[in-house]
Amino acid sequence: MKREIIQTKDGSTTIHLEEWNESYHSKHGAIQEARHVFIKNGLSLFKNKSVSVLEIGFGTGLNAFITFLEVPKLGQIIDYTGVEAYPVAPEEVILMNYVAELNASDQLFIFEQMHQCNWGEQIKLNDVFSLTKRKQFFQDIDDVAQFDLIYFDAFGYRVQPELWSTEIFKKMYDALKENGVLVTYAARGVVKRSMIEVGFRVEKLEGPPGKREMFRAFK
Repeated sequence: MKREIIQTKDGSTTIHLEEWNESYHSKHGAIQEARHVFIKNGLSLFKNKSVSVLEIGFGTGLNAFITFLEVPKLGQIIDYTGVEAYPVAPEEVILMNYVAELNASDQLFIFEQMHQCNWGEQIKLNDVFSLTKRKQFFQDIDDVAQFDLIYFDAFGYRVQPELWSTEIFKKMYDALKENGVLVTYAARGVVKRSMIEVGFRVEKLEGPPGKREMFRAFK
């Protein structure tokens, strides 16, 4: 499948899959979307706490990197797990302009470490942020009550509806601790119904730039 690096409306880059007409992040702004969906409406609920995060779709590492940058402001200790079945190639990673767009040149080494570290091994990026990357299909996830927060950032329902099924959301529900939270950019009725069917309480929130709505779900 043909892949190309494109610039989104906020200046940050993403990977576009031409055959699917699908991108790893919103064309209206990759960084804006990540901040709004996953930080503002997810991570910020856990101020001054130790937080175990599961990301569904590690991809370019943008969500993980922004989370790393936000931790000092939120007073958190983060244990971050990123699941990805098809890792982004090193030659694509170096073309991502996130470090520059986030004014984080002093953290370039961290962004590089996130991509260069071994899969399946936990590494400590600093005293308050640990990262484990798992090369795994989402349907093979079998964690039970391990996570406080899930970033659900799979490719859209239009191109991969099987990733938004009741089966997958049951795995997400099981993986969360009691009172855990799942946030996603999605806002389709069929997605909401699948979430509710497995036990989630779902609320609809204002979406990121270019998208009217998004979901947040509670266990």
